[in-house]
Amino acid sequence: MISTLTAKTEDAGVRLDSFLAEQLTISRSAAARLLEEGLVTLDGRPLPKNYRLTGGETFTVEQPEPADTTVTAQDIPLDVVYEDEDVIVVNKPAGMVVHPAPGHPDGTLVNALLHHCGDSLSGIGGEKRPGIVHRIDRDTSGLIIAAKNDAAHLALSAQLADHTLARTYECLVTGGLHQDSGTVDAPIGRHPTDRKKMAVTQKNGRTAVTHWEVIVRYSGATHVRCRLETGRTHQIRVHMAYIGHPILGDTVYGAKKPVPGLTGQCLHAVGLRFIHPRTGEPVELSCPLPAEFQAYLCKLERRG
Repeated sequence: MISTLTAKTEDAGVRLDSFLAEQLTISRSAAARLLEEGLVTLDGRPLPKNYRLTGGETFTVEQPEPADTTVTAQDIPLDVVYEDEDVIVVNKPAGMVVHPAPGHPDGTLVNALLHHCGDSLSGIGGEKRPGIVHRIDRDTSGLIIAAKNDAAHLALSAQLADHTLARTYECLVTGGLHQDSGTVDAPIGRHPTDRKKMAVTQKNGRTAVTHWEVIVRYSGATHVRCRLETGRTHQIRVHMAYIGHPILGDTVYGAKKPVPGLTGQCLHAVGLRFIHPRTGEPVELSCPLPAEFQAYLCKLERRG
């Protein structure tokens, strides 16, 4: 399968393997393999994985047909919010990993989708990530979309790249936000000393924009709605911590001690809007906050 990817001005300076990994929703090592095998070209010329974008280039990517998946289908209950012949949208619980990875070989959303959908999943994500269009952290709950065929996957990935696939989150942050709304426009890249974390950084950072608005203020915490303009790894978690209000329960970017009664951080993908890849019609979906998130809100309300 051959596709084209065009770098934007804001991508200047980014390594090509990182760019491919994000645009194609594959691992960086998988992107590096495509480059090593000469399957990514610019004007017919293969490129090295450490090539840095200048912005505006259009790359041709030839992705091999996916091998038969070695990931096991597992009968894991799914909260399906929307499904048709092209896409499936699931309300993922906190604690569930999206795709198999070291330390999480099974019990993932992909294992569940393989059982639920059978052969009806796009192969673009490769054998470990079939159908996966975008990612949600393990300890974040809420709506995630998967594609059932390659045409749908390419269309949804394009919407993700141009921000027409809109994602809305609700979170509970520590402290009191003084303004009713705002925007965090700060580049995000790998943390300079901890490669497992992301950080606001100018060095190799990519444009990241999060719009937020206050829903309710409580004593010591604020219920916030966030809308992603971009979709960087850990974006909301990093941005809210950057402005001094980390998400409650986030032990990576906030307090290290877990919050009693919370499985993960109080961050939930509550809304999803996209253009249907077959009909061209807009689809807008939402799902309620998880029970423990609602229970913690009730606890804060009782405190006054």
